[in-house]
Amino acid sequence: MFKFDSIFTRFIALSLVIGLVSFGITVVSSVGINASAQEKKKIAVVTDVGGRGDLSFNDMGFKGADEAAEEFGVELQVAQPASEADYLPNVRTLARTGDYEVIIGVGFLLTDAIETAAKQFPDQNFALIDAVVDQPNVLNFVFKEQESSALVGALAAMTAAHYDYSKVGIVLGIEIPPLWKFEAGYRFGIKWGLDYYEKVTGEKANVDLLWTYTGTFSDVAKGKSSANAQISQGAGLIYNVAGPLGLGILEAVKDNLNQRGKESGPPFMIGVDANQDYMGNGNKVLASGMKRIDRASYIAVKRAVEGNFKGGTEVLGLDDQGVGLSRYSLLVDFMQFGLKGDQIKEENIETIKENWLEMREEIPQFIWTGVNELENLIVSGNVTPPVPSTEEEMKDVRKEYP
Repeated sequence: MFKFDSIFTRFIALSLVIGLVSFGITVVSSVGINASAQEKKKIAVVTDVGGRGDLSFNDMGFKGADEAAEEFGVELQVAQPASEADYLPNVRTLARTGDYEVIIGVGFLLTDAIETAAKQFPDQNFALIDAVVDQPNVLNFVFKEQESSALVGALAAMTAAHYDYSKVGIVLGIEIPPLWKFEAGYRFGIKWGLDYYEKVTGEKANVDLLWTYTGTFSDVAKGKSSANAQISQGAGLIYNVAGPLGLGILEAVKDNLNQRGKESGPPFMIGVDANQDYMGNGNKVLASGMKRIDRASYIAVKRAVEGNFKGGTEVLGLDDQGVGLSRYSLLVDFMQFGLKGDQIKEENIETIKENWLEMREEIPQFIWTGVNELENLIVSGNVTPPVPSTEEEMKDVRKEYP
């Protein structure tokens, strides 16, 4: 898997890359334009093992912190672990200095490390994204992934039916509670979408679900092999819920299209967390189930540097744009992921926009209308996708929405 440390760094006065031999921490320091080295405050982001360069979960966590660092003139440092064993040492190393306004743990896998460090360093502010630690110095952010995933499921099912595909797929990473919400919402959305499709067209569509937990957030090859297996079984759309494994899923989609002499999907990938619609030249990723981790990290930094940081838990959903389905305006914004990560070139941006618009226009309007209707029903509280919090509850969801 490729990694790049400069993906979101903006116009800054100074950029340093510092390798800390102990614990294998890689730190990217960005000094805000309006802050001198003597005056600047510091903030830190600790990624999970998926690391920078995933164009998804970890990069989104960095993006929000980077934007806040520039706005408030503070120094941002990023620690990326070599393995899960590095989580606690990384967090402790940063906390021990006492230099940081806030230390942000990006991902459920950082839970134990943040909890332990929060107890050991009670005067240090911590933020945790995707999990909850009940400590007074920890600000937690969790998301209603089931809501955005329900929209994705409805879109996937109806699109598969339109193109005469018998299956849709989902490739997930490690089986942890946040991913159950993705899976549960996707299953719910598929059922809702097929019911809506029958109501509008008068035709009953039989679209089944293929699902795979790969057990990793870093092995891109497993993403590709899992997607290949699902495509070979008839999947017309595959939802990436495994961060950087989406790079492998997209390769599987491209290979299938190349073999058939096609440029545009189906099959399609559906992106996750960030707006990944631009990937694959704008016509191979039909949509993205967005999870605005960048909002969470931005809020954490803003409160810390403004002096009103306090512990607690915030839940972000469709109603406050904490999650959602990708739209054109966000495509334009999030193409900076690919541009600064060297995944696309400036001269290709207009082509990507044109391809994206053409791809989406080929999907019947009633499908987009149905997705919008489901979104309104969820926001109004008239429809509630399932929210499993235990393995047994997830098993029940699988039985109800097979």
